[in-house]
Amino acid sequence: MQVSVTELKANAGKYVALASREDVYITKNGKMVAKIINAKADREKAGQALIGILPTEIDLNKAREERLNGK
Repeated sequence: MQVSVTELKANAGKYVALASREDVYITKNGKMVAKIINAKADREKAGQALIGILPTEIDLNKAREERLNGK
């Protein structure tokens, strides 16, 4: 769904509710400037993208220390 900033201001609650079902693109002067997304779906996609990315033999404590020490 695409909506202007003016329309969003007038009916913000409607578009926030709609964002639970689909992305809402915000336009200003005909140009896309923002997007309202479903936060839960975004977290789920991010989690699914991480599955299988780490090797099974990784030492999580060592990886954490390296990350904290900037290595």
